[in-house]
Amino acid sequence: MANSPQARKRARQAESNRARNASQRSMLRTYIKKTVYAIEAGEKTTAEEAYKAAVPIIDRMANKGLIHKNKAARHKSRMNAKIRAL
Repeated sequence: MANSPQARKRARQAESNRARNASQRSMLRTYIKKTVYAIEAGEKTTAEEAYKAAVPIIDRMANKGLIHKNKAARHKSRMNAKIRAL
């Protein structure tokens, strides 16, 4: 347990940051899953719409440092390639 006031404050901040990060990571994964499910179902228009909704979310999370920028680029590239192949 934290003893100094600074350590107590950092513990509080760490907990709130962890909760925020978990929520945003969950939202990111949901948007990616929506796109992937539409691709697997073979619905090109739905997949394109889901992809257009997911790209800004992916970019925002990469800018915030929640995921690495290369991981964001990899997700976008793979999803886009699969949509084009439909």
